[in-house]
Amino acid sequence: MKATGIVRRIDDLGRVVIPKEIRRTMRIREGDPLEIFTDTGGEVVFKKYSPVGEMGAFASQYAEVLYRACGQPVIICDRDAITAVAGVPKKELPSRQVSASLEALIDTRRIQILPQDAPAVAPSDDTAHRVSVCAPIVGAGDISGAVCLLYGEDGQPPNDGDIRLTQVAAAFLGKQLES
Repeated sequence: MKATGIVRRIDDLGRVVIPKEIRRTMRIREGDPLEIFTDTGGEVVFKKYSPVGEMGAFASQYAEVLYRACGQPVIICDRDAITAVAGVPKKELPSRQVSASLEALIDTRRIQILPQDAPAVAPSDDTAHRVSVCAPIVGAGDISGAVCLLYGEDGQPPNDGDIRLTQVAAAFLGKQLES
């Protein structure tokens, strides 16, 4: 584990403040869930919790089904990283951080249809994967991530059926997070 050189004391209610520098670096925002556990070395670990990341295998299967139905590459991501891909070589995108522009799309809380010059999926994406449809995953009123169709090699825009399927996929995953 990496030492930061920052020391904080626990107050009389058992609280500890996570320093602003660490929150900014780890993209931890007010209200974000944190998983707290201990490891075998006796350390207390705070890990950013991702409900979308927890259903990784299910999300991967769902991305495959959506890819087969639409014929366009698919990603499923939480607000920080890509958790599932289909239609894209597996080594290119999984576990990559999402770009700030994709994060902003997710935060709008509504489905977005984007032109071909849309923002890249990941920062400094040399493969230039571009989002064509972005449908936020909302579970229990909280934005957890998004289901996104990407522009394929042919550059064809999504049709109405593809847009609707993406929207349904995001709604379904949101319902799965609630149960």
